Amino acid sequence: MLFAQSSWAQFRNITIAVEKEGLYPPLEPSIAINPRDPKNIVAGVAVDRAIYSLDGGISWRDTRLTSPFGVKGDPAIIFDAKGDVFFFHLSDPSNEGRQNEAWLDRIVVNQSTDKGKSWDEGESIGHNPTKDQDKPWPGVHPKKQFMAVSWTEFDKYGATDTTCKSNILISFSDNGGKKWSRPKRINGVSGNCLDDDETVEGAVPVINPDGKIFVAWASKGYIVFDRSYDGGNRWLNNDLAIAHQYGGWNMTIPGLKRANGLPVLGIDNSPSRFGGSLYICYADQKNGAEDTDIWLIRSTNYGDNWSQPLRINKDGVGKHQFFPWMTVDQATGYIYIVYYDRRDYDDNRTDVYLAYSRDGGSSFKEVKISESPFVPDPTRFFGDYNNISAHKGIITPIWTRMDNGKTSVLTAVIKDADLK
Repeated sequence: MLFAQSSWAQFRNITIAVEKEGLYPPLEPSIAINPRDPKNIVAGVAVDRAIYSLDGGISWRDTRLTSPFGVKGDPAIIFDAKGDVFFFHLSDPSNEGRQNEAWLDRIVVNQSTDKGKSWDEGESIGHNPTKDQDKPWPGVHPKKQFMAVSWTEFDKYGATDTTCKSNILISFSDNGGKKWSRPKRINGVSGNCLDDDETVEGAVPVINPDGKIFVAWASKGYIVFDRSYDGGNRWLNNDLAIAHQYGGWNMTIPGLKRANGLPVLGIDNSPSRFGGSLYICYADQKNGAEDTDIWLIRSTNYGDNWSQPLRINKDGVGKHQFFPWMTVDQATGYIYIVYYDRRDYDDNRTDVYLAYSRDGGSSFKEVKISESPFVPDPTRFFGDYNNISAHKGIITPIWTRMDNGKTSVLTAVIKDADLK
């Protein structure tokens, strides 16, 4: 059992994974709170680690996933309405990486029915050789055992050929993740295969109580939105470009090997007065390459209309805020966004902030939640995202930090009542 390493500050930072010799460095964390048992929290950490708590984050246990399809990173954790937890990830059945044609040949999901203690061997989603399947993210129905997962399919990942295309696919399960539908392409305009601004990427799905499905992603300098009102059979005839993402989703952040501002779509399925609202947060460099900011847009009519972008970070000009992730507490409708922040420094020292809104995204407050800054090493991969979960006033942001070139993954268990 791993007991959290931490010291007391305004919010206690809990280290749940540290880099060890011979193992893949921990990064790209995902986290979820069990709606049936809020003391059960499960985190996924690249490439194959599931770390769970049964006591509300006081202590943590570490497990490793295996699958005949391989476990290759991009972890995405989600609980369904029954309280089962799912770990979506990339594939590598040969365990040989890029040199083998089977690398990224499908999306894989492993399931745990015992709160993250043990996992099955995984189900295959979207196997379509010789194409590559990358960056999955799931969404669940708030009441039924219905799930969706969306991702990017590359004709060939990284290919420079202009005929090589990337598209957004989505698949569904209506039986607790045991069987998945044949993937459906939902984007109208394809991207290239360079894993860059001209690539369609970052698709995140959400589902409302009526079974309506909404998806947002980034494409060619815009945030793009699509929806289905009939359980995923029919989608809009044309992609809706709902916000300009200045500078594109692939961005340069000093000290990082790579960085992105990919959008995160959230939905309010709570009984609050803001119930039914859709929110998208993202980062861009509208104010210049030396001033990355976090933005939020919202819709109260299922995506027909969207608000003007609201700048979340309240600092002055010329500093970087980056790698946002958002969640909506489905009991209260409150919105929480976690992100890195350099407002207090003139170098690459980096803090972690939490922004929160209790008025449907009309306004936000911010608070620093990291106990100390860190400085990333640009020669080491730092990952592509962080994550956050919230349930009934308990918020669990999760993030990667780097010290002396080594990564670790931290979380915090924060009560909304302790936020000003």
